Amino acid sequence: MTTIFTPLTLKNGTTIKNRFAKAALSETLGDKNYQPTKELISLYQKWALGGTGLLITGNVMVDRNARGEYGNIVVDRQQDLNLLKKWALAGTTNDTKIFMQLNHPGKQSPKTISKQPVAPSAVPMTGSNGFAFNTPRALSIEEIKQIINKFTEAAAMAQQAGFSGVEIHAAHGYLLNQFLSPHDNQRNDEYSGTLKNRMRILTEIYTGIREKVGHDFPIALKINSSDFRSDGFSEEDSLQVIQKMDQLGIDLIEISGGNYENPKMQGIGKGAFFIDYAQKVKQIISTPIVVTGGFNTAIGMENAIQNNETDFIGLARPLVMVPDLPNQLKWGNFTSVKLHHLTTGSKKLDKKVGSLIGLSFYQQQMLRIAEGKAIQHTTNAWGALLFSLKHQGLSALMPQRDKE
Repeated sequence: MTTIFTPLTLKNGTTIKNRFAKAALSETLGDKNYQPTKELISLYQKWALGGTGLLITGNVMVDRNARGEYGNIVVDRQQDLNLLKKWALAGTTNDTKIFMQLNHPGKQSPKTISKQPVAPSAVPMTGSNGFAFNTPRALSIEEIKQIINKFTEAAAMAQQAGFSGVEIHAAHGYLLNQFLSPHDNQRNDEYSGTLKNRMRILTEIYTGIREKVGHDFPIALKINSSDFRSDGFSEEDSLQVIQKMDQLGIDLIEISGGNYENPKMQGIGKGAFFIDYAQKVKQIISTPIVVTGGFNTAIGMENAIQNNETDFIGLARPLVMVPDLPNQLKWGNFTSVKLHHLTTGSKKLDKKVGSLIGLSFYQQQMLRIAEGKAIQHTTNAWGALLFSLKHQGLSALMPQRDKE
């Protein structure tokens, strides 16, 4: 019987020791030069020692002029390869695999970072977070080709530094998701219109990376099940893109959903968010999948693997609250994790800064893990709020995501 501790070998021969995957989190632990800090390296070593089979890094940007938030790491020719090597070494401790998540924010780059972000088309952000983003300008064909090259070069650097693989981020409303979405992509060229054209940048990034890194180096994909808007990237579109990427040879697919305008992944849910969709995916592809979001109990995690509903359990916040959760479960010491609902004591203020509070709390705890301090268990939001303002200043008030 397959259990959560059964190893799984990807198509290319890479074996992951168990079915736990740390999903990407926004650590915001890059320095002012967008390089890994000793705290970030320490954090990943702690997670690796905690027993997780696969660690997926938070948002690593491929262009230092296009970043999603304060504290992002950027991997380009200016990056210090030695620091990347230290990060990779920490993340491969204890027979762990670490994938570098590669991303470009497109128009989801806040005003505090980008005066004029770029996107497939000049479609402004809407919704409650729209105020925080400038209207983007449309990319030229030449610029699209440059971005494809940046993804390819970043992947090659990740391989050179000793990372176990890379994950292409095409979810959560970032640039590649924007190209996939008819709402965001209103171009009139070979990168728009039909789904084949809208996914062209994604397939060209994948084939470009594959040519650079070879077939033995895993390439994963993070993709939305849907944008959860009528004119956006639909479930039907998602299934077709996943089938195409499976045919091209992608090694792992992580399923998520939402964006800044409809942040499906921002809340705390009961039960796995995307299990129903994952079952549809598993019927049409052979590539292993990761389902991220909603797993809080040992029995829920184990059942999802035993019932073949997913191949990996994607954990974000639970691995902040219990960094050695896999070890604890193996030893019989883990049954469930409680994710705290923080409050300032004012419903009015909570409504205004609620998402910031949750984000800041988990970033605060990640820094504590890195520094060897105990996790805080509290419902008082003021500590997290002050932490965020201290570390990021007023830019902390701009919308961010903790789950990347």
